[in-house]
Amino acid sequence: MPVTAETIHVLRQWVQKAENDLKIAAHTLTLGKECPTDTVCFHAQQCVEKYLKALLVFQGTDFSKTHHISALVHLLPATIRPDLAPEEQELLTDYAVSARYPGDYEPISLAEARRAVRRARRVRKHARALLPPAGLK
Repeated sequence: MPVTAETIHVLRQWVQKAENDLKIAAHTLTLGKECPTDTVCFHAQQCVEKYLKALLVFQGTDFSKTHHISALVHLLPATIRPDLAPEEQELLTDYAVSARYPGDYEPISLAEARRAVRRARRVRKHARALLPPAGLK
């Protein structure tokens, strides 16, 4: 099935936003001990979320406005789901909300923030291998 110009346009928007989130997360990690790890994890989650939504757009699957990674993963056909364990999906989802606001959550270590960025890069690589090249520009 050919990909329409409109689909390519929407894919590019999702991909660009995902790339921007990954750039922010990766750059912020360079601050070392001064790194706001909650911010890194939030942007890593956003990168994953947006690449999943790009895959859903490419598949022609409607989705609601949600930050729940597992909900988005389960909308994808099993054959193209990224390799994210349920625990990873839950952790990423937590970064979207609970880590952004004051409250009862454990501080996020620098090591955990690095793992979040690695997860985002893994999903990025997976999604970009499936999306049409024209949608990646």
